[in-house]
Amino acid sequence: MTNHGRGPIETATAELTAWLASAAGEPVPIGPPRTDGDAAGLTLWPMELRPARQTRSSGAVREPYRFTIRYLLCAAGPAGLPGLDRVLTAATSDGSYPVVLEAGDATLWTAFGSAPRPALLIDVPAQVDHPTPAAPPVLQPLRLRQLELRTLAGRVVGPEDQPLAAMRVELPGTASATRTDPDGRFLIVGVPHDPEQPGPVRLRLTGRGLVLTAEVDPAEPEIVIVCAPPTH
Repeated sequence: MTNHGRGPIETATAELTAWLASAAGEPVPIGPPRTDGDAAGLTLWPMELRPARQTRSSGAVREPYRFTIRYLLCAAGPAGLPGLDRVLTAATSDGSYPVVLEAGDATLWTAFGSAPRPALLIDVPAQVDHPTPAAPPVLQPLRLRQLELRTLAGRVVGPEDQPLAAMRVELPGTASATRTDPDGRFLIVGVPHDPEQPGPVRLRLTGRGLVLTAEVDPAEPEIVIVCAPPTH
């Protein structure tokens, strides 16, 4: 629902009729084209709903569902032509509402049981808004903790303790990465560490046709990672 408990179609119709009354200089009733011979003025009728291009939702926020309402505005009789003129002039002058001059289809008027008459189609954009879910209440005081930053130093070796140079060593999910030197040593600076939740650090090693992961203890003064080719 939109403002004042009204839905998007009701809101769009109310706004359009208010603009039409100002542009035509007289109220415009809502209803199908009138067929009585003494009819005068203009009539407005919502004819169809047309889908519009949707935007993609991201995360927890749902984008509105967008559509277009097509209205038929027609002269009820010859006396309605001046009002139709004023609406057409206003619409093409201020660009408030796009008008379409395609209301001359004979089948349209046959469906209404009426003779063809001068008319405009007015396309009005509308949307169904989805309320944003309320965030859960915070039941406890917020407590901010600053994580420590550690440095991981170690060596990457082969099965016989030979140093492996030029191996890429990285902290997955971060920009922290380095390569081992000729002695197989590596150094990664600025690794986050939570002293209240200690645990191993996972590293990814790439090189020499290998892609391996290793979990290491950041408290070790020197970490040794042994890379062995997979056995078949």
